[in-house]
Amino acid sequence: MIEKILLANSGTGHSEEMLKALMDIPSIQRARVTVLHVVPAQTTTEAMTERWEEGGKVLANAIQTLKLDPNHVNAMLRQGDPKDVVCKVAEEIDADLIIMGSRGLKRIMSILENSVSQYVFQLSSRPMLLVKDDIYVKKIKRVMVAVDKSEASKSCLKLALFLLRDIKGSQLTLVHVDANMSAKTEQKTGAEAEKDAVLASAIAEAKKMGVAYQCISAVGRPGELICSIAEDTHTDLLMLGSPDRRPSIAKGLPDLDRLLGTSLSDYVRVYANCPVLLARTAA
Repeated sequence: MIEKILLANSGTGHSEEMLKALMDIPSIQRARVTVLHVVPAQTTTEAMTERWEEGGKVLANAIQTLKLDPNHVNAMLRQGDPKDVVCKVAEEIDADLIIMGSRGLKRIMSILENSVSQYVFQLSSRPMLLVKDDIYVKKIKRVMVAVDKSEASKSCLKLALFLLRDIKGSQLTLVHVDANMSAKTEQKTGAEAEKDAVLASAIAEAKKMGVAYQCISAVGRPGELICSIAEDTHTDLLMLGSPDRRPSIAKGLPDLDRLLGTSLSDYVRVYANCPVLLARTAA
C-alpha cells in the first residue's frame, strides 16, 4: 500500500527521524523514497547560487543520515514556493505518503504565517504524516486509529493494519469517540468498549490480520479525547481518516471555514503529542 514516499525535507525538524522509524517497518522497507528540498526563488544570481549550494548540502546530509538503499532513494532539488512544489512533486511521483515537519501552529497562525504543512494538508489528496518540531519520534509499535463510519476511516484502518501486520509485539488501539461537546467525558475499555457497534468491523479486520488490539469507546469532545487517549496509551503513531479537504474547483482558495472551524484533523495535528498520519479516502 505504501510503495512511494515523498519526504519534504526543509533541513530542520524531525522528518528524517520519522522516515527512519517508518523504514524499520517490514512492510515499508522496499518502498521508493524521494527526498525533496525546495529552494525559494531569489532576487540575485549570487543569492540563488548560494541557496542552491545550501540546498545540495541539505540533501546530501539527509541521504547520508537516512542510510537508505541507493537503489530505492532519489534526491530532488527544486526551485519555487515550497507549498506548491511539494504538492506538484507528490503528483509527479504518484506518492502514496507525504512526510513533512510541522511547527504545530494553531489554525489562524497557520494562515498568517503561511504554513507549508497546513497548505499541503489542505490541498493534497494524498496521505500525510506530520511530525511536529517539539515531539520525540519513537520506534513504531503502538498505533492508534480513530474509528468512525466514514470511508476515510476505513482506509485509515486498512493502512494501519498494513503497517502493523509484520511488527513483532505491535499493539493497535481502536478508538471511537461519540461526539457530544457538552457531555461529561465518559470512557469504556475492554469488553465494554468492544460492544460499541462502530468498532465491530474494525475489530473483525484486526482479528483477520492477526494484529493484537485494544478498544476504547468514549463520549465527549473528539479532538481532546483522541489526543488525551493517545498520550495515556503511549501511542507512537496516531492515525485518523481525513477526506480530501478541498473540491478541485476551489483549490486556489484558502479554506478559511475549515481552518477557523472545528476540523478534527486540524485539532489533532496541533495538539497530539506524537506523529499524526492523516489517511485520505483513496489511501
